[in-house]
Amino acid sequence: MKQTPCEYMIWNGLPFIRREIAESLIEDFGLSQKEAAERLGVTPAAICQYRSKKRGRIKIKHEIIIKEITISAERIIKDDGISINEETCRICKIMRNNGIHPFCNEISDE
Repeated sequence: MKQTPCEYMIWNGLPFIRREIAESLIEDFGLSQKEAAERLGVTPAAICQYRSKKRGRIKIKHEIIIKEITISAERIIKDDGISINEETCRICKIMRNNGIHPFCNEISDE
């Protein structure tokens, strides 16, 4: 049976968002894997799995989403009381509002 768009987002979209935010925290803002894990409320092992593409394997190429992920990472760095949960929901809503879902060409398996 095919997954619904919501099921796909739970299993693939959310790990993608977390992976990309973790990558941004490390690459763009210079955090260590341990520091990124602390900011995201996950274990360093989870960050390692995101970075090795064992979690969040899909790739989304949509410019708006990539830009919003960087904004989320920056908001988390500034510690404006923003949580990863809030940012994940915000990006998921942007994806839905822009029609980015598992059945469009903006998403591919890596």
